[in-house]
Amino acid sequence: MQESVLLVGSTEKSRAMLQSLVPPDRYGAVKLCQSSAEARRYAVTAEPSVAVISAPLSDESGLELAMTLAHQTIAGVLLLVKAELADTVASRVEECGVQVLSKPVAKPLFDQALRFSMATRRRMLALQEENQRLEKKLAELRLVDRAKCVLIQYLGMTEEQAHRQIEKQAMDTRQTKAAIARAILASYAM
Repeated sequence: MQESVLLVGSTEKSRAMLQSLVPPDRYGAVKLCQSSAEARRYAVTAEPSVAVISAPLSDESGLELAMTLAHQTIAGVLLLVKAELADTVASRVEECGVQVLSKPVAKPLFDQALRFSMATRRRMLALQEENQRLEKKLAELRLVDRAKCVLIQYLGMTEEQAHRQIEKQAMDTRQTKAAIARAILASYAM
């Protein structure tokens, strides 16, 4: 998967600074936005890997955008603020998963924060995939349990017999237990 970076800065100077910090050859796409509204529209459709916001923005402080992106996407979010505001801002946004860096930011520190955000995002993607896999497996187990209940109710089987019947039918027909369970539920549906 190609990683992408969203840069948000309201002034020409801040956008130039952001572009100088992000190596263009390391990331697939680097999108530059001038306002939080433009950044929100882009983030919804493109789902960037990391969003870097140089606060304040012309249409808001930047904190709202950072927290929105942290809540609504799995992008890593870096918020650059004036050094004297860094601790105050960090106490408000770090709970959302936003990293705060004070301006002016040193390139090595920024690069480290950017790499950390990318690594965190990759871990979140892996956890999201694992969660989806487990949810699917749980749904299949529920389906098989409902089919066992139908066999117990209508055919007078024990739970063990019903379980064995579903397993045997699945092996004999080379189908999943979930497919057999769906067929059983469909045949006894009223």
